[in-house]
Amino acid sequence: MSNEIEIGRGKRGRRAYSFDDIAVVPSRRTRDPEEVSVSWQIDAYQVELPVLAAPMDSVMSPATAIGLGNLGGIGVLDLEGLWTRYEDPEPLLAEIAELPVDGATGRMQELYSAPIIPELITGRLKEIRAAGVTVAGALSPQRTQEHWRTVVDAGVDLFVIRGTTVSAEHVSGNAEPLNLKRFIYELDVPVIVGGASTYTAALHLMRTGAAGVLVGFGGGAAHTTRQTLGIHAPMASAVADVAAARRDYLDESGGRYVHVIADGGVGRSGDLVKAIGCGADAVMLGAALARASEAPGGGWHWGPEAHHPHLPRGERVRVGTVGTLEEILLGPGTRADGTLNLFGALRRAMATTGYSDLKEFQRVEVVVSPYSPR
Repeated sequence: MSNEIEIGRGKRGRRAYSFDDIAVVPSRRTRDPEEVSVSWQIDAYQVELPVLAAPMDSVMSPATAIGLGNLGGIGVLDLEGLWTRYEDPEPLLAEIAELPVDGATGRMQELYSAPIIPELITGRLKEIRAAGVTVAGALSPQRTQEHWRTVVDAGVDLFVIRGTTVSAEHVSGNAEPLNLKRFIYELDVPVIVGGASTYTAALHLMRTGAAGVLVGFGGGAAHTTRQTLGIHAPMASAVADVAAARRDYLDESGGRYVHVIADGGVGRSGDLVKAIGCGADAVMLGAALARASEAPGGGWHWGPEAHHPHLPRGERVRVGTVGTLEEILLGPGTRADGTLNLFGALRRAMATTGYSDLKEFQRVEVVVSPYSPR
C-alpha cells in the first residue's frame, strides 16, 4: 500500500508523521517501573540516562554540563558559543534575556560576531573534564576543520558535528568540504553527526564511521527553518526511517551498531517516550532543559540559527522556568504537563507497555492517532 498522496497532478508526496500524530500502545504485559532500565551505552561510555543536552548557550554552560553529567546524562557544550568567544559571558547572557523582541536578533548577531578563542575552547572542556563527567563538545561542519585539533587536544570524549542538516556528500566549488569519512577515520574519539532525516542520508552518514546520527532539523522550539527555508522533518517518521537505516547498516557492516539520537520535537515527556518507541536510542534535549532554573538562558531559549549573520532561521523564545535540572530529568514532578520528571515518565511508559529496557521498547506497537495537544 503506497504512503504517497497526490499534491497536484505534477507532484506527489510521502505522508509523514510528527510525535503528536502517534501514540504507543500497551501490550499484554506490565512491569514494575523500578525494574525498568533506561541506561544506554555509546562507544565506551555507559550512560544512566539516554539524553544529551543540545549545544545551545541557553541550555549548556560548563556548570550545567557538569550538573547534567552528575545526574546521569551528557552535556554537549557549543564550542562556537559565547563561552568560547568571551572570558565572562554571564553579563551577555543576562543582556540577551532582557532584549526587546524587535531588537533581539540584531543584537545577538553582534555578540556572536566576536572571534572564537581557541584557549577558551581548551579551558571550558578542561573544566568539565576536571569534574569527572563525560566531556562532549560540538562544532558546526563549517568550523570543524578550523578547530577540531584544539577540541581533541583538550581531551573531549565525544565529538559532535551538528548543523541544520549535515550530509556525507557536501559539494562546494569555493572551498574543500569536510571529508567526514576521512576525518572520522583519522580521529581517536567517537563522533556524533547530524542532522539527518531520511533513510538515505542517514545511511551515508553511518558509512562515514560515525558512532551516532542526530535525527531531525527545523523542528526545534526555537527554529524557524520551516518558515525561512521551507524545510521540515516530521520527527516520528524521521526517527523510524533512520532506525531502518541503522538496521540495514548493521547487516551491511557485519554488526556495527550506530546510535540514533532524536534531535528536535522532544519538548515533553510524551515526545521522549514516542521518540524511543520509534527507534531512537537517546534524545538530544534543548527547550526541555532550557526550562531548568540553572539554565544559562534564564527562561529564554535560542540556538545558533537565531544569530546567523546572513539568514537567521531561529529566534529567541520564552520557555519559562519550571524546576531544577534534577526535577526536570528525575522528578519529583509537580506539574501534569510533561515538563518535569521526563525519565520517570519514560520508565512508567515502558512499565505500562511491558518492556524492560530501551532496546526492547523500540519494538513497542505504535498507532497513528492525530490530535490537537492542549
